[in-house]
Amino acid sequence: MVLLSLEMLLKHQQHLQRQRHAIAYRMKKLAAKQVELTKKTNAVKEKISKKYEDMKRVLDEDLRITLTHLDTEHAATTKFVEERIEDCYHLTQELDQELSNSGSDFTHLMGGIKISNYVFFLHLPQNAVTEKRISETLKLTDPDLIQMDDFKSEQLLSLTINLLLFIRSQVPVTKKLLQSYAADVVLDADTAHPKLIISPKGNSATYTDTWQDVPETPSRFDTTLNVISQQGFSEGRNYWEVEVKGKTYWELGLTHPSIPRKGREEDSWLGRGKESWCVEHFNGDYTAWHGGVQHELPLLAGKQFTRIGVYCSFPGGLVCFLGADTMTPLHCFCAGTFTNTLHQALCPGHENEGTNWNPLKICDVSRSAPIL
Repeated sequence: MVLLSLEMLLKHQQHLQRQRHAIAYRMKKLAAKQVELTKKTNAVKEKISKKYEDMKRVLDEDLRITLTHLDTEHAATTKFVEERIEDCYHLTQELDQELSNSGSDFTHLMGGIKISNYVFFLHLPQNAVTEKRISETLKLTDPDLIQMDDFKSEQLLSLTINLLLFIRSQVPVTKKLLQSYAADVVLDADTAHPKLIISPKGNSATYTDTWQDVPETPSRFDTTLNVISQQGFSEGRNYWEVEVKGKTYWELGLTHPSIPRKGREEDSWLGRGKESWCVEHFNGDYTAWHGGVQHELPLLAGKQFTRIGVYCSFPGGLVCFLGADTMTPLHCFCAGTFTNTLHQALCPGHENEGTNWNPLKICDVSRSAPIL
């Protein structure tokens, strides 16, 4: 009997040892995966950084070429003006000399002839400078005849403005990409808590103190102010935005359809169970939730956003939240692999002492204003 017990104990120890080796090997594989993920992320960051450097070089070179053209034209025009100034200067020198000579002649003549002969002096011809040359010089040096090619300059400026507008329409590139994953989100009124008013189009949820006369269904939340989307998704990538302007309390995120709908358990709150992920805003503070674990976001305290974006990648197992106004990252969860269909979910919150009556509105992502 003792030998049997020892044999069983030995087998148990061997089993535990094998399990330990398996767990240790798994830890080694996970560490290798971590290194692989870091390398891949750094490689992508490096490639993107190089492309931005290339764009900067292209823009810097184009700026250099454009300014050089303007400088070349300006130099030619300036040189022409300087030459005309020089012409006028030389002419004034000659006139000064002529005036000086004329003054000497006048003094000499006045000393050697009678006043009666003064008329003869007035009709003496000019020896060095003629009226014709003065007239031609004044004509050729008229400032109004020297013009810049303003039309070409305006065209250059216009093309530069158009380039800037195009770049602004394409950045942030993250927003441009996420817009391509835009989802049509329609809220399911049959899941909404009775104190929520869902718009006829299913694109907004508003809290009311009045308990709505709505059918009692198994899918309806009865203790939390939640509502989820009609359609779920189980592949690809999905992005949606919610307008939170003027609100002091809200929650929004994603959930599996298995989230509890009834009773007083906190699991029915968004992010409190393993079925859902959310970001919560309350009186200026932001918190991310999943599986009942609270993630404080102190760096966001006091910040106000007009829109909140939620991005989900089934291939990457990611749920990411961001301030869509400026594409500011709020928090990102990695689920590894999603086990079921996901639905968009939101909670507009209670009235919060009269400060939170505004609805949560689903946004048309394709009409998002460009970030300047």
